[in-house]
Amino acid sequence: MIRPLDRVPSIKVKLGLAVVLSLSVTLVGAVVGIKSGLRPRYTLPLGLLLSLLIVQLLARGMTSPLREMADAATAMSAGDYGRRVTATSRDEVGELAVAFNRMADDLAAVDAQRRRLVADVSHELRTPLTALQGLLENLADGVSTPDPETLESAVAQTRRLARLVTQLLDLSRLEAGQLPLHREPLQLSEFVDVVLREAESSAAQSDVTLSTSVPARLGADADPERLHQVLVNLLDNAIRHAPPGGRVAVTAEPTAQGIRLSVTDDGPGIPAAERERVFERFARTDAARASSNGGSGLGLSITRWLVELHGGSVHVADTAQGCTVVVDLPRSAP
Repeated sequence: MIRPLDRVPSIKVKLGLAVVLSLSVTLVGAVVGIKSGLRPRYTLPLGLLLSLLIVQLLARGMTSPLREMADAATAMSAGDYGRRVTATSRDEVGELAVAFNRMADDLAAVDAQRRRLVADVSHELRTPLTALQGLLENLADGVSTPDPETLESAVAQTRRLARLVTQLLDLSRLEAGQLPLHREPLQLSEFVDVVLREAESSAAQSDVTLSTSVPARLGADADPERLHQVLVNLLDNAIRHAPPGGRVAVTAEPTAQGIRLSVTDDGPGIPAAERERVFERFARTDAARASSNGGSGLGLSITRWLVELHGGSVHVADTAQGCTVVVDLPRSAP
């Protein structure tokens, strides 16, 4: 489409040019008509018609991005996020078109993320549900006997399902900003001991030894419930990836900026290229293994949210063997 005024940087100037041009065409047409011997009652309407045609041409070029935006918005409301607006003008309408295209890109990305999240959640929920359904059907049909081992397997799948639902709810609340912190002074040595005692059962089932090294008087200003969740997630991840007979260690030390917590296991480790991606939702370095040992791919994502909520940071350290996840917390509330 012809847009003769695209290089004009202001819609006000464009409108002024359109008015001046239409008046000029009307006057020129009237003068030429009179000099050609035509009566004014013919020349004036002819000049007005020419000016209207010119204004229509200019206005169509100025408003075409608005019409494109209206059509694209209608398409987006129907779920089509692939429409874009031609943004060639330099005025306010052109700026609006650029902003509209940026918004369309964001909406397309969000829609793709939503679809991926729904697919991931469906897959994660289906895995324990299918296993649990199979166990219960075998018990109901008499194929399996309700012995302690079978019942424990059913309970394990139920716990996995409940953990996944809880993590999804936590993630939803975190993203919505509905998870406030309730900070209080904590003695880290006692706090870490409590968390490790809770993890002993899981570690014993995996034949993993837990250890801790935290200075006796080292304290932190944090939300105990949320910091507990951080350590539980990190310990669960470390225990699942440590080999039978392996070790998982929790250490803490003061730093110039605050406190550093580290959870180390002697498992296969995480490749350098994957160390940032593991904090994304449902991201795994070994999907088959994580699925088989109960990993949901949400624990580290929630951990990062909670740590950053405290004003800290979390990353996978560069180690020669195993894996070390480091949490840096500020000394006091930011």
